[in-house]
Amino acid sequence: MDGSKIRGILAQNIKTFREHRSLSQADLAANSKISIPFLSEIERGNKWPFPDTLSRIAKALNVQIYELFRENTPNRNDRDFTTTVINEILAAQKAASNKVINKYFSK
Repeated sequence: MDGSKIRGILAQNIKTFREHRSLSQADLAANSKISIPFLSEIERGNKWPFPDTLSRIAKALNVQIYELFRENTPNRNDRDFTTTVINEILAAQKAASNKVINKYFSK
């Protein structure tokens, strides 16, 4: 596999993960501490991010770096994506439940 194909996979996966999380380019750029134009260039496959930038993008997307290079682009039918969504829902429900419990039952 050549570099342009790898860069294309990376570009598509970043965009897909971002869209699945309902993040704008501005949101992801801010969370990754990069500029919007640079993120746009990455998503179009025109630029390579440095490893530390790639790490910040993966963290902002709540994925492991290797997931950004998977050849099969994640989609809503992807088991890993579904598991991620379910885990995020459960975590949010737990946090909300703890907040209510603490409000009414803690001294």
